Amino acid sequence: MQDNTVICLGIESTAHTFGASIIKHNTGTKKTDILSNEKYAYTTADEGMIPHKVSEQHVQECDKLIIAALKKANYSIKDVTLISFSQSPGMGHMLRIGGMAARSISAVHKIPIIGVNHCVAHLEIGRLLTDAKDPILAYTSGANTQIIAYMSGKYRIFGETLDIGIGNFLDTFARHAGLGFPGGPKISALAEKSKNFIDLPYSVKGMDLNFGGLLTNLKQKFDSGKYKLEDLCYSLQEIAFAMVCEVTERALAHCQKDEVVLGGGVACNTRLQEMITIMCTERGAKAYFIENQYYVDNAAMIAWLGILEYNSGKRMTLSECEVKPYIRTDEIEVHWRDD
Repeated sequence: MQDNTVICLGIESTAHTFGASIIKHNTGTKKTDILSNEKYAYTTADEGMIPHKVSEQHVQECDKLIIAALKKANYSIKDVTLISFSQSPGMGHMLRIGGMAARSISAVHKIPIIGVNHCVAHLEIGRLLTDAKDPILAYTSGANTQIIAYMSGKYRIFGETLDIGIGNFLDTFARHAGLGFPGGPKISALAEKSKNFIDLPYSVKGMDLNFGGLLTNLKQKFDSGKYKLEDLCYSLQEIAFAMVCEVTERALAHCQKDEVVLGGGVACNTRLQEMITIMCTERGAKAYFIENQYYVDNAAMIAWLGILEYNSGKRMTLSECEVKPYIRTDEIEVHWRDD
């Protein structure tokens, strides 16, 4: 393999998804090929994520997915020149499985290793797969709701949830309504059957938002038996997504940017995409979207961020590759951007 080509094995394991991906990147031509992006996502019919159950499933799927990613890319582990894994943030039970796999492969095969931040990876895969240069990232996932922009050497958080992430909010209500996990897609499907808007709490606090009061109100309305579930699902999406759009628009104005990229599993929702598009059009900005497989937790974004960090000169020892469940987006030094 030529010296200017990086073959990276990415490993993702922050929550309910275990993923493995192979990305080939030529540092001379800047050509990047996502050769595989394999994943397994934990689901249940009537409960949420039980950490020890999810981690046990990750252990069972780990080697299968890594082998499948290599096979689909038509490479062997001996061809891999870099390993990148999700080091932060995430659920400790799950992070440890991916970290253990990455460190083990690195140690046995003497392959350089990089631990990366999952949240930053969501933004960078959006920049890779679109024409966006310096966007606001509306990051909407299970545990996270953050409005992020690059300024002064870091990805700064200009607004975020004050209590629970929008994805966890959706999943919690779905579980309460007996829809199972994950709940977002099921809520979206029900919402498409209704146009009957029910008034619900709208809670934006300056640049921040919170979903706890909205969740409590929805549970009370559901338990009363006076409202159709599809009407509640339609209304909760309209309110929650409007809150995200408001804070995103304010960040565009504050940061004087004109691009928005969505990230995180909730970004798969077509109604959220539609509302972001309308907001951007009205203020002369551009909204960018990518395939759903790169919105949800995936290993391709982990591999790509690993390549960016490695090519910018970052190196890590195995002892530096312990998992860090609580590292925030704005704690990461962004040394691979010079703009």
